[in-house]
Amino acid sequence: MTPNQITAFRVLIAFLAVGLFGRAAWANFAALALVIVAIALDAVDGYVARRKNLSTPLGAQFDIVGDRVIENLLFTYFAVSGLISIWVPVIFFARGAATDFVREVAAHTGYQGFGGNWLMQTPLGKALVASRASRALYGTLKCLCFCLLGLQLSLPALVGPEFAVMGLQTRAVQLATVVHIIVLVTITFCLLRGLPVLWEGRRFLSAASFAAGKQQPAGVTAR
Repeated sequence: MTPNQITAFRVLIAFLAVGLFGRAAWANFAALALVIVAIALDAVDGYVARRKNLSTPLGAQFDIVGDRVIENLLFTYFAVSGLISIWVPVIFFARGAATDFVREVAAHTGYQGFGGNWLMQTPLGKALVASRASRALYGTLKCLCFCLLGLQLSLPALVGPEFAVMGLQTRAVQLATVVHIIVLVTITFCLLRGLPVLWEGRRFLSAASFAAGKQQPAGVTAR
């Protein structure tokens, strides 16, 4: 499979997971497994792109779109289910829209979100936005969020009608507390990763920079 096909497959798996959640105990387990697969494949498509020399600016953008669809889909579903505030998917959507807009404007001057001619120029920006460690940590946090939210949603169905009698309500409250902390940490890290893009991309947002869209930065050839 090509990296773009893997990305499309990830999105399909995420939609399938949402369709399975809340139907039965086995369906919840299957949905949790699919969520893990969808998140894990985010590393696979990048590996395939590098190994087969298939990395392209379009592929990088398609990967970002896939990430946006998956995270907004799952966070929106869990918000509609009442497990998290509706502000969680709103924040993720707004942050993604803002950073993607900056990347699109920067692309008109020859800069890329990733690759040899990065939009990110400072060491802090590269470390927070594009480093493998940062992306791995961000993916892990999102995976924890989705899996724990799925477990929280599934807990009553997994235990059955004895849920209250067995005294598991306290455990459920503890789980909810842990979930909210991890969601808060994930939101914070999401915003931290977005700030360098907005800060370093501000130079492209002036009317003069946008008007000079076809000008290439020094030392850069057209592709």
